[in-house]
Formats: sequence, structure tokens, C-alpha cells
Amino acid sequence: MLEPLYEKDFQIWIDATIQHLKNRQFESLDIEHLIEELNGLGKSEQNALKSNLMILLAHLLKVKVQFDAPDTMKMSWYNSIIEHRQRVLSSLEDTPSLKGFLVEAIDKAYPQAYKLAIKEGKFAALGVRIPDVSEYPNVCPFSVEQILDEDFYG
Repeated sequence: MLEPLYEKDFQIWIDATIQHLKNRQFESLDIEHLIEELNGLGKSEQNALKSNLMILLAHLLKVKVQFDAPDTMKMSWYNSIIEHRQRVLSSLEDTPSLKGFLVEAIDKAYPQAYKLAIKEGKFAALGVRIPDVSEYPNVCPFSVEQILDEDFYG
């Protein structure tokens, strides 16, 4: 049996699939792999949203918990908050259906953000207070509106 094009050369498979679609040659489509790839695209969008939310939430947490950190430390957190919030907002603008997944994405990203904030907090520079784990809220303390608000920094 011949090795399927999908497994042999993915880029050529994509080009052939596009050509088949343009030419309406539906009988020539590799339906099984096409469905697999489309499912993967949707999951990829969701994973990117969760990943950006994780960093955004971790740094919002650090600003909230390590409020007494020097401004030089907080500036890097603010810059990260700005960048990752913009990525989240862009994802929601480019793929509006992700808005229906946003609350679930926050729920999934927060435990990772919580762990990340605690780990990063332990690397505080000399003279900077290392927060106790109990200072970090177990449940996300930020509303969806706050998370998306470009003027909110915790």
C-alpha cells in the first residue's frame, strides 16, 4: 500500500487539499486527516488563549501579592500584563467564538498561573519580601472584566 501523502509530506498534502477544495473535487479529499487537522486548529486557538491567560493572571497575581516589590520589578510585570492581555484581546477579536470559552479558559489557566506566581515569587531579589503561599488566593480573584480591562493591573 502506498504511504498517504499526509504522512509523506504534510505541506504538499495541504497544497493538494486546498487545490481539491478550490476545484470542488470533494471525492479526492482525505476527509479523515482533514477533520483531524481542523480539530487541531480549534484546540490550538484554545491552547494559545489559555497560555496567554496563564501569564497574564500570574503577573496580575504578582502585582497583587507582591505590592511592596520595587518599581523596577513591577515594571516587567506590567509590561508582561500589557503584552499578554493584548494577545488575549486579539485572540477574542480574531476568533469571537472563543468568548464562549473564556470563563472555562480562565478556570483552566488560573491553577497554572497560581503555581507560576508562587514559583517566581520565591526568586525575589535580595531585600525583597518573599510572599507566603497563603497570600496567594486559591481561586481567581479577578473578574473577567478586570482581566480584559486594559487599565487594570491588580
